[in-house]
Amino acid sequence: MDTPNIGVKHLTTTYHVECYKPDGSLRWADDFHNQVTTVGLNDSLNKHFKASSYTAAWYVGLASATPTFALSDTMASHSGWTEITDYSESVLQTLTLGTPSGGSVSNTASKAVFSINATVSIGGAFLNTVSTKGDTSGILYGGGAFSGGNRSAQSGDTLNVTCTLVASN
Repeated sequence: MDTPNIGVKHLTTTYHVECYKPDGSLRWADDFHNQVTTVGLNDSLNKHFKASSYTAAWYVGLASATPTFALSDTMASHSGWTEITDYSESVLQTLTLGTPSGGSVSNTASKAVFSINATVSIGGAFLNTVSTKGDTSGILYGGGAFSGGNRSAQSGDTLNVTCTLVASN
């Protein structure tokens, strides 16, 4: 007898990042996928199937040039990348998701916006449960590297980050 196809088999996150110059013109855009960490997967299982304490807030952060995300990464220990904090906002940007539909949810209507205040080389983005810039606590859900390699942003540029989370069979 075949095993029935039940439950979620894939949890994926994709990012779309746009960098705008101070004059409002597009400097560059990139799309990439997220590496979900083991602590991120365990957190999801704990909250949804064990009904443990739920974290309602998630935050978007930026990763340094040439990041390497690993399953074992946590906010306290991630040797393959560092967090970028060269933006005017005092905290990581809140991930404000819309209504899930068809197994997908995104922050398209409320993108995470970063006002860059230095010349930086950005390599990707990540999701965490703590909003403090440079903090080593919280649950690192995962992160990903730009598909087109590192991208440069200049002081005065604005980054708009869209995250789409998909659960599928």
